[in-house]
Amino acid sequence: MSETAARRLRKPERREQLLETAFAIVREQGSDALTLGYLAERAGVSKPIAYEHFQTRAGLLIAMYRHLDQRQAAALERSFERLPRRLGDAARMLAEAYLRCYTTAGPEYPAIVAALKGDESMEREQQRLIDDYVARYRDALAPYSSLPASELQLRCVGIIGAGDAIAQQWQRGRIDEATAAATLASLIQRWLSAKA
Repeated sequence: MSETAARRLRKPERREQLLETAFAIVREQGSDALTLGYLAERAGVSKPIAYEHFQTRAGLLIAMYRHLDQRQAAALERSFERLPRRLGDAARMLAEAYLRCYTTAGPEYPAIVAALKGDESMEREQQRLIDDYVARYRDALAPYSSLPASELQLRCVGIIGAGDAIAQQWQRGRIDEATAAATLASLIQRWLSAKA
């Protein structure tokens, strides 16, 4: 694409094009190859255009992280809309949705997270993401629980932490997907059934 043709895109479309190109770079060459200069070259735009959208490499990686998160959050919300009435069925569906997020995030996700290790803005972004997922699960599970709001909130923190640990075991091939889903579903059901 020539730079003249590239300039015809509106700003949101350009940002989307740059993000798609950045994901392709990470997928094909790893996160170490991703720089704003190389992104501009691959996207067929000038360096200032890439810098205008993301300012820094960390800014680009955080934008990619947010992009993946938005896609995953939308998928979770669709799952939450169809939750069954019984806690056991809902726990199973929530556990499967959680694991599905891991599989659909793609190989770029761990590369992006690893590239941002130690970055203060990324640590804030990761905490925001965790807080958001805890709130989503708390709201989805509230109809199944008689626990006080603060206790339900704390248990959802545990569910998210357990979900991450179980999903990592599955991704490493240490357990199969069915076992991972059943284990997380069991934890959700037990933690919501138990008294404070």
